[in-house]
Amino acid sequence: MAVADFVDTTVRDIDTRLQELKEEVQRLEAARTALLGSRRGPGRPRGSRSSGTTNRSGRRPGRPRGRRSGGTRANQALELVRNQPGITIPQIAESLKIEPNYLYRVMPRLVADGQVKRDGQGWHPAE
Repeated sequence: MAVADFVDTTVRDIDTRLQELKEEVQRLEAARTALLGSRRGPGRPRGSRSSGTTNRSGRRPGRPRGRRSGGTRANQALELVRNQPGITIPQIAESLKIEPNYLYRVMPRLVADGQVKRDGQGWHPAE
């Protein structure tokens, strides 16, 4: 009977540890999502496309190919920086009613284009 008890105890210990690891994975995934926002890795997972009518190329009819051009959010953020020098990303996001994580991609592009500069947490128009 000692071997059977050992096996039962070991299986219970393994099951307990697996449950702990599953909970830890959930906590880590939640933390990762919080840090990255809702952005995903490259490409969409298979089957993630919303149901709807598509044409042969896999796109819905009438939709433009690729992303919208014009940098609308970048232009809106730039206008806010010009009107309120020293504005922070959370303040810009609140004004635009968008998530701040998006602006952490937009603002460095505006810096690279020489349109804004960062001073501490605030953003200022480039001279």
